Amino acid sequence: MVRGIGCFKLGEQAEKWADKILHPKSRADKLGLKPGLAVSAIAIDDNNFVNDLRAQAKSFSDSKALENSDLIFFGAARAPELTRVLAMVAGLASAGALWIVYPKDRQEITELQVLNAGRAAGLVDVKVVSFSATHTALNFVRPKARR
Repeated sequence: MVRGIGCFKLGEQAEKWADKILHPKSRADKLGLKPGLAVSAIAIDDNNFVNDLRAQAKSFSDSKALENSDLIFFGAARAPELTRVLAMVAGLASAGALWIVYPKDRQEITELQVLNAGRAAGLVDVKVVSFSATHTALNFVRPKARR
């Protein structure tokens, strides 16, 4: 690995870049979590995250998807669990978002399988986030024409 000092000319953008480097977005910010939303967390195996959701949500469930959820976080450890995605979609508000959280670099479930499950449920993928050191999260929403 080569290490050293880099010098970049950012011009007018320098201050903006410095602020983003010094103050990176939190996981909650990356995932669109805001106070006052209806949030469901199904099979999410991260107690700190679930507690953060519970504290900020207007309404919260970790046993089943709330009707008209603004955000649904669904944890899938293996590909067969993706059959539950269609049931998750039924609980989404019209402009709601489904995050499918799955393990990184595992043969039991792949990014392509997650993408296919969301698309088969009539959703479009709009964002991918490193959820943790061990998990990735893919964000799905209804197409604009169906909201």
